[in-house]
Amino acid sequence: MHAQKWLTDFSEAKKIALEKNRNIILVFAGSDWCAPCIKLEKKIWDSDIFKNYANDHFVLLKADFPRKKKNQLSKKLQESNNKLAERYNRNGHFPLIIVINSEGKPLGTTGYKKLTPQGYIDLLTSFEK
Repeated sequence: MHAQKWLTDFSEAKKIALEKNRNIILVFAGSDWCAPCIKLEKKIWDSDIFKNYANDHFVLLKADFPRKKKNQLSKKLQESNNKLAERYNRNGHFPLIIVINSEGKPLGTTGYKKLTPQGYIDLLTSFEK
């Protein structure tokens, strides 16, 4: 069983969410400067528990905002992430995790929390109720 990869295209994520009748988890991250983002990546998103659950329940979408030159995104991807931030992350919080339905409507948001992978799954699924 292979874990789904994180998408970077919002239109594609919405299309898949609609086809599979799932919600989207949108993560705003600063992969090379935001310590809580890096912790989330290692402890939660990379955990088998989360990957296995997300694989059957969510569409994963990441908007990354790296700061180091060597990690810079393509201009197109950076512009696309900026648009997502204008719509969903106006205050520029990192990390910001938003559960969104297939139409793009936010159902709930959270940030970094000291939870287990299962705790995060419980939190994210609680937004869907």
